[in-house]
Amino acid sequence: METTISLKYINKLAVPAIIAGIAEPILSLTDAAIVGHISVNATESLAAVGIVTTFLSMLIWVLGQSRSAISSIISQYVGANKLDEVKNLPAQAITIILILSLLICFGTYPFSNAIFKLYNASGLLLDYSVSYYKIRVFGLPFTLYTFAVFGIFRGLQNTYYPMLIAITGAMVNILLDVLLVYGIADVFPPLYLKGAAIASVLAQFLMAALATYFLLKKTEIPLKLTRPFNKELPKFLNMIKHLIVRTLALNTALYFAARFATGYGNTYIAAYTIAINLWFFAAFAVDGYASAGNILSGKLFGAKNYHLLLQLSNRLIKYALIVGVIMGLIGALFYKPIGIAFTNDPEVLAQFYDIFWMVLLMQPICALAFVFDGIFKGLGKMKDLRNVLILTTLFVFLPVLFITDYYGWKLHGVFTAFTLWMIARGIPLIIKFRKQFLPQVQNH
Repeated sequence: METTISLKYINKLAVPAIIAGIAEPILSLTDAAIVGHISVNATESLAAVGIVTTFLSMLIWVLGQSRSAISSIISQYVGANKLDEVKNLPAQAITIILILSLLICFGTYPFSNAIFKLYNASGLLLDYSVSYYKIRVFGLPFTLYTFAVFGIFRGLQNTYYPMLIAITGAMVNILLDVLLVYGIADVFPPLYLKGAAIASVLAQFLMAALATYFLLKKTEIPLKLTRPFNKELPKFLNMIKHLIVRTLALNTALYFAARFATGYGNTYIAAYTIAINLWFFAAFAVDGYASAGNILSGKLFGAKNYHLLLQLSNRLIKYALIVGVIMGLIGALFYKPIGIAFTNDPEVLAQFYDIFWMVLLMQPICALAFVFDGIFKGLGKMKDLRNVLILTTLFVFLPVLFITDYYGWKLHGVFTAFTLWMIARGIPLIIKFRKQFLPQVQNH
């Protein structure tokens, strides 16, 4: 049995996972950066990307939790050397996720106008949000499918192929964004916001196709649906249930943040769009270490190697803080150019620069919370994650948001709520983890 876990071993999983993890936020960041510089209604287009991204992120995070559930189960069986017992589980899980995603696509499409009115969108902003969403929503099944396949690879202790898929998807998305948004002279006209949406969907389709190829060629996991139902399917569905409730709580926070920002005016929601997408990007970047925590904690827990599990958590705390500080410093170093990369509107830039420092200061705090999210997912303790997020959203985020709004803090209030929310999410998980596993190590 292994007696230590090295930085090299962790990074072998974490670094490719970081690159793979930023694929989805890069789609939204690219859309935001490109449409923020178009010649027609750039501010409204940028704001529309922000509102739709918030709603789509909710859908993706709710159903995308299949990645963590699949990864947790497979990694524990890998640790116990019993992988053959769960080989038919992924196909069954993916089928369920795809059916749900298609129901959501066709269920929300006719009501997109009403949905974005709930975000305080009106007039041209509402029209842009609806037209953008009615294209981008069809990328949802491809994204959720790709996430599920990434979960299989994570469970198999492999983050290399997801990295290749993510890099390819991001590069293709950037290329298509430029071509479709701005058009090509004498070939086809600029499609503006609709072009950005089409580019994202095509990139998501490509990533799903590549995920299928690598899974079938590089693993022994079949995609053919077979009976009987795997014995771990009820456990998978139970994990999904807890994670869906947890993610609904998470997206309650994101919904109210976007709704309040939109209510302050188009300039504010445009600035919020830039800031929150950068926050998502940083979160998914740090998620590489959270993924390593997810992958390795599941394997070590399955092997009952609690000493190494505790050592893993201590190392990940250190690495997460380092990555968080580095992310903050990079943002501080390129403070002005980052804003200009998204828009030239001086009013939007003024609002963005006024709150971007708060996003940067949050990074080490977020890193800790995300890493322990990953560890608990690997352990299969989805109920604990659910409870922590529900309580912190109801008793920290929402009260702070409403109180600061009352006192006129506007975007400062929104990001104060986010900061205190992340602190309240991380600390209980660290305490609970050490309380459970420290005695087991000491007793052995």
